Amino acid sequence: EGPAADEARAAGADIVGMADLIEDISAGKLDFEVLLATPPAMPKLAKLGKVLGPKGLMPSPKAGTVSATPGEAVKEFKAGKLEFRTDKQGIVHIPFGKCDFSEENLSGNLQALAKTIEKNRPTGCKGKLWNTATLSSTMGPAIKLDVAALRAFAGAA
Repeated sequence: EGPAADEARAAGADIVGMADLIEDISAGKLDFEVLLATPPAMPKLAKLGKVLGPKGLMPSPKAGTVSATPGEAVKEFKAGKLEFRTDKQGIVHIPFGKCDFSEENLSGNLQALAKTIEKNRPTGCKGKLWNTATLSSTMGPAIKLDVAALRAFAGAA
């Protein structure tokens, strides 16, 4: 609402709103990939936690999706900003493409992802960082990747 909405709209946000957007979300209309919010909007979004949480769409300051400057946040996410973490077992789950991407885009994204993970290696991590690598679609079977080939592929560019 107000200047924050104008800033987000100017930065290229696809959907901008507050009360109407909250109504759409509570009705089950989740036709977006990232939900960005300003800090004053978070109490109103809190009641949608049961809908947004399981789908990984609930905004959080840690993920960078709650921002006092929505214009900058929209630009970052439109440019392809991606937040990833390891789970308790040390497994990293990262979506790096969609089925309608070209083969070149998918391979470029995989290469950039592998380089980023290697570059951001935790300081306490000694030994092998990659034990296995697996690729799968959301509900499809997994395909094991050769870790040595992945490392060579990531270092190729």
